[in-house]
Amino acid sequence: MTTAAVRASAPPVRNEPVRNDLPVRNAMTVDVEDYFQVQAFAGCVARADWDGFPGRVEANTDRLLAQFDRAGVTATFFTLGWVAQRHPALIRRIVAQGHELASHGWDHTRADAQDPATFRADIGRTRRLLEDTGGVAVTGYRAATFSIGARNTWAFAALEAEGYRYSSSVNPIRHDLYGSMPGAPRTPFRPAGTGLWEFPMTTVRAGGRNLPCSGGGYFRLLPYRLFRAGLDRVNRVERRSGIFYLHPWEVDPDQPRIAGAGWKSRFRHYTNLRRTGARLDRLLAEFAWGRMDAVFAGLLADVP
Repeated sequence: MTTAAVRASAPPVRNEPVRNDLPVRNAMTVDVEDYFQVQAFAGCVARADWDGFPGRVEANTDRLLAQFDRAGVTATFFTLGWVAQRHPALIRRIVAQGHELASHGWDHTRADAQDPATFRADIGRTRRLLEDTGGVAVTGYRAATFSIGARNTWAFAALEAEGYRYSSSVNPIRHDLYGSMPGAPRTPFRPAGTGLWEFPMTTVRAGGRNLPCSGGGYFRLLPYRLFRAGLDRVNRVERRSGIFYLHPWEVDPDQPRIAGAGWKSRFRHYTNLRRTGARLDRLLAEFAWGRMDAVFAGLLADVP
């Protein structure tokens, strides 16, 4: 499937709400992984050594759960199978507090680094573990490092075959780590030949390019007012829902430093960690939020 075919499959946007006097609700999402599992450190941290690092994902995710509870916000937690296997009580707390449990794959292996059979085994194994642990259906998926791009669009059909109803794995910007599909639709679309929905990460169109407006490192690195203005534009001018994401380690300024990481990785990972929690509180207060399956319920109702 080509990028053009993906783009051609994009339907008219039908996000709720329809009334212009109501605030547009955005999707709040968390990619549940620990600080040593990020793609930026893949070159200096071996997966075989992960269990030797002091784990902080449970405490940091609990901190986010507390923030969401104070703000009255429910979110979608895209969770690694590796994390769920080691912290089953955390998974049950996520579900018990009304959040959506979704899949982030087993161990943060990039989707574009897997062949179709390996990818399908990965997403199937993760979904079964999450459902068994959380006691709820798992229908959403996000690829590690947004690694579904023009070279592996076959992944959409694999996700549908494994019982997923939607993906949020395409970040349609130019980036050295993300999947290569900057020309993908900016709005929800059904990849050609599937009934699956892809909910791409939020961007703002300016100067003929898609500019990032979905969180992660950009939320920490850019001035808050600039990020806020972008999301406000998506809501008020385009009248559509945005998607925000962050990681539990982004609210943990005291996490151990990874030895051997390059300057770019250190800059991306550690900059403004002490400000993330306060910025998140502001964002939760200034916009309307919900979990993915609720924000896009109108579209997902069409999925068998």
